[in-house]
Amino acid sequence: QVTLVESGGGLVQAGGSLRLSCVASGRTFSWYTMGWFRQASGKEREFVAAIRWHGGSTYYADSVKGRFTISRDGAKNTGYLQMNSLKLEDTAVYYCAAGPYSGSVYYMPRQYDYWGQGTQVTVSS
Repeated sequence: QVTLVESGGGLVQAGGSLRLSCVASGRTFSWYTMGWFRQASGKEREFVAAIRWHGGSTYYADSVKGRFTISRDGAKNTGYLQMNSLKLEDTAVYYCAAGPYSGSVYYMPRQYDYWGQGTQVTVSS
């Protein structure tokens, strides 16, 4: 079993920055990919970014490319999502996820076995 706990969300003005953290505990060696997803009110959960835990390859949704950076610290079992130049449309609950999946469909929520509880990010004008 793996437990994921996100933190770092909050209220920020448009153009500002936030860094989300996702601390993992449990059978962390069992996964290959960590992802970040978000869900805005009334919308479906959408892919934001993913990272291969051991190789470090990263993937981004087009909507965040160039503004967000995903990273991880293996020694701390912690993943990060640095969010810069935030926009109003980035407002959502952000979730980290992890799982043993190592294929190319990393952007689909069903590929992940473990999920955090979510952290709210609100961008104001």
